[in-house]
Amino acid sequence: MRTPLRLATLALLAGAIAVIASPFPAHAQFGKRLKDALKQKAEQTAIQKATDAEGQAIDGALSGGGNGSAQATPVETGAVTPAATTDEAPAEKKLWVNYDFIPGERTLFFTDYSEDAVGNFPERLEFREGNMEVAELGGQRYIRAPGHGAFTIPLPEALPQRFTIEIDVINRVAFDGWAFQLQGGADQKFSLIRWGTDGAGLVGGGGGQVQLTSNDANRTRYRGKPATLRVLGDGKYIKVYLDERRLVNVPNAGFERGNALSLIAEGRSDDNPVYIGKIRVAESRKSIYDDLASKGRVATQGILFATGSDQVRPESGPTLKEIATMLQQHPELKLRIEGHTDNVGAKDANLTLSERRALAVKNALVSDFGIDGARLDSKGFGDGKPAGSNATPEGRQNNRRVELVRL
Repeated sequence: MRTPLRLATLALLAGAIAVIASPFPAHAQFGKRLKDALKQKAEQTAIQKATDAEGQAIDGALSGGGNGSAQATPVETGAVTPAATTDEAPAEKKLWVNYDFIPGERTLFFTDYSEDAVGNFPERLEFREGNMEVAELGGQRYIRAPGHGAFTIPLPEALPQRFTIEIDVINRVAFDGWAFQLQGGADQKFSLIRWGTDGAGLVGGGGGQVQLTSNDANRTRYRGKPATLRVLGDGKYIKVYLDERRLVNVPNAGFERGNALSLIAEGRSDDNPVYIGKIRVAESRKSIYDDLASKGRVATQGILFATGSDQVRPESGPTLKEIATMLQQHPELKLRIEGHTDNVGAKDANLTLSERRALAVKNALVSDFGIDGARLDSKGFGDGKPAGSNATPEGRQNNRRVELVRL
């Protein structure tokens, strides 16, 4: 889409070209074109302001009932705005300065409800109580919880000592208080992580609690808008992140390592639900260099891209920094950066995208961290070298990866 400023610039450029070709005096022709361009820019700015306001109302459509249809809801009375996802509109890099979350590389559980029917409860989760269903919202799928609801996230093995959890959520559009809580184990007896408009923290097990300030800025930012809660566990050490901010950093938390996780959502009504988006649970490695030294190659899930694009998302910063630090500490090391995809989509398109993404990682290491480009090579393989089965959500997640190969 062409922005008003771009339209005005194009109009001004067209005017300058017209001056060169015009038989009329240059200064008179240029002055007229400049005046017209400025007038057009002012008109386009006014139109854009009106369009933005209208767009906010349109983006405020809620997924209705169990059939996935949208119901227009005025923004000021509690609309959800799902358009501002990190996939499509990454936050500026400067906001992620103190962000040190690195996703685990081996996916233990993943669901985005793409294989579930809208209106049903997700098949891969275990229902406990409440009224919850899959709903479409802003082109993505969520569990919609209009009231109290609880379910279990089954794991194929006990939660490892080093793990990460990532959960997308859209909070209620009104009322402060907890939107949902996550607990280790299936019996809901141990430490829990709570999140809501007025707080996020680890409660119990020596964890304490850290709250967001309950103010207008945070209400505007989080009410009815997508956010991502991330948890990093390393033994008793637990860190909790909300989007680009680290909120909890506790060295003595007692988060149970069982074969399941429990999640409780607290919606208020049909017009004021909580939405739980995709869920990923993974095992973390100790160090990229240790695996690279012993195996000659290492995969990472920590370099993320905008959907269908080679644009590196800002939350990739900690992983890129870890790779750059390794290269700085080991000046003899040379790497090939490989891009890999799952088998969803056209084979040729996957290959091209994987090549562009591998090159984007190389360019980021060179431009952002000062790594000598002669030490890096890049190559894309598309879906040609799967790390696991494409028949399961976890397998497809593990196949969407960047690998580092020692040269």
